[in-house]
Amino acid sequence: MDNYPLLNIFWTMLELFLWILWFFLLFKIITDIFRSHDMGGWAKAGWLLLVILVPLIGVLVYVIARGRSMGERDVEQAQRADAAFKAYIRDAAGAAPGEGPGEGPGGRSHVDDLAKLADLKSSGAISEEEYQKAKEKLLV
Repeated sequence: MDNYPLLNIFWTMLELFLWILWFFLLFKIITDIFRSHDMGGWAKAGWLLLVILVPLIGVLVYVIARGRSMGERDVEQAQRADAAFKAYIRDAAGAAPGEGPGEGPGGRSHVDDLAKLADLKSSGAISEEEYQKAKEKLLV
């Protein structure tokens, strides 16, 4: 341990952390290149070659040139995932979107729907907030 002082350990940890960050950024950019719908195949191939062959310059140029649209694509993907999750919750709860008061689909009462919601909440599939929103939607 005398040959490797404490400061060298901290320096090695910092270098490891920076390498992990670098690879995370590199893979994030490569996935964004393939996810981008506003670029053609040749543009994607050019960006990919630039990022792979000259990584430091390629990544910096990509972040400068397309950083804003990269963030917008992340937000759109999160919104799509959220909408899919909410549709799944509605499906699992048995309530169709826009369904009014009274009986549910197939002649079920809202008591059955509330019981399913309670089961989803107790199993941890939905949060307390989602449970309250779905319950209010059923009872209105």
